[in-house]
Amino acid sequence: MIHKKIQLQVPYEKAGLSADDTNANVTTYVPEIFPEIGRHCRPAVLICPGGGYEFLSDREAEGIALAFASEGIPAFVLRYSIRKKQFPTALLEAAAALAYIRANAWEWDINPSGISICGFSAGGHLAASLLVHWDKPFVREPLGLTEQHRPNAGILCYPVITTGELAHQGSIDNITCQDSSEAMLSLVTLERQVSAHTPPTFLWHCADDGCVPVENSLRFAQALSTHKIPFEMHIYPSGGHGLALANEVTSRTAEQLAPVAAGWLGLAVAWVKERFPASKTALE
Repeated sequence: MIHKKIQLQVPYEKAGLSADDTNANVTTYVPEIFPEIGRHCRPAVLICPGGGYEFLSDREAEGIALAFASEGIPAFVLRYSIRKKQFPTALLEAAAALAYIRANAWEWDINPSGISICGFSAGGHLAASLLVHWDKPFVREPLGLTEQHRPNAGILCYPVITTGELAHQGSIDNITCQDSSEAMLSLVTLERQVSAHTPPTFLWHCADDGCVPVENSLRFAQALSTHKIPFEMHIYPSGGHGLALANEVTSRTAEQLAPVAAGWLGLAVAWVKERFPASKTALE
């Protein structure tokens, strides 16, 4: 396993943002490349843990990365800026992280056209933000990028998507720093931002989620459908919020064990591998 922490270099000042108290980094969980096996040009996934933009959940970080890595999908965990870091601070960090992975794809035996971004809860909001905003000037121009930071797909796990009565208000307050202007709320109401340039997306949610209402995923899926963007969605009847893997690996309480919902990982892995099949080549 190639396991290391990489500090991200993000030009916050070019976006008019403060660099104070920022410490964005990416941790790699990349299966080794062995000559006996050869290269496979594998798909990869960038993981954004949740936590309401207030903290970063360890339950939605390493365990998720190891689960993907065990399926032959190199994984990267993004530790992004939180607590009074206004939009688009974390978004620029996610874009920089994805561009870094793509720039080093050959080193890690990764298909540069097969990189997904996966997020949980508020991390799902961050992942979805990159899905819908990657082509916007306020993302591209400060980073000096064109398309290097574009995700090829998204995996959204009980994501925060919307504002208003169905919002997870804590996440929205934290990401906006309580800026309730129409301009800001429009940018972070992500179903409004879906376009023909949004990548294909896999979503899952529990119908009884009392923290982030299931309508968040439903609204995003409806917007994807309207714009004819391919998507797959699974709504589980029960399980609540914050399940992570929904098994013993990431569960702290019995309520976080949900055998039916735990099937999401296998479905997501199959979806990724179908879209981005590995192509075995000789190791050079």
